[in-house]
Amino acid sequence: MELVCVRHGQTAWNAERRFQGHTDIPLDDEGRAQAQALAAHLQAEAFDVAVTSDLSRAVTTATLICAGRELALERDADFREMRFGAWEGLTWDGIVARWPELATAHETTPRTYTPEGGETYEGLGERVMRALGRVTERLAPEGRALIVSHAGVMHALVRGLLGPEAETMLRLRFLPASIMRAVGSPVDGWRLSSINEVPADRVTGGIRL
Repeated sequence: MELVCVRHGQTAWNAERRFQGHTDIPLDDEGRAQAQALAAHLQAEAFDVAVTSDLSRAVTTATLICAGRELALERDADFREMRFGAWEGLTWDGIVARWPELATAHETTPRTYTPEGGETYEGLGERVMRALGRVTERLAPEGRALIVSHAGVMHALVRGLLGPEAETMLRLRFLPASIMRAVGSPVDGWRLSSINEVPADRVTGGIRL
């Protein structure tokens, strides 16, 4: 099996470094251009299943990738970004201004601190892996699935597929409209074959493993 996991394209809040969570912010012009370039990049690849978060920034990205394919695009709310509650719409500086005790913390604090009205990092991981199970149970051993979601979801996938130590070791920051590929199976285990894969004419870099 191969999981082609895509982070949605850029939004205005991404550009302003605001926490989005479940707030439904659409792609901006750059984000649409990123998603269109990604669609061209993936055009030659066939998918057996295509699933997206139900938030519009992911749906638009997935719709552009799936355009022209005879493939039903499914929406699954369990692939939504982590719910950040009172943090949504704020930058990290804005969060620290309202909660000064976080001044010495890093932006990955949601892993150990649940925002007011938000969800735990463990809760995010549990729902993401439930959703992934619904995908993999329908895939043949040689099947390929497209999963379009969010940075937090992709962190949860790394943690769920490879273990928490892998997420810590890799220290990943997922680019907008980038691909992470995982190959393997729920029985035999998984390995990452690509991280931050993007069309060559948009951003140089990415890691092939």
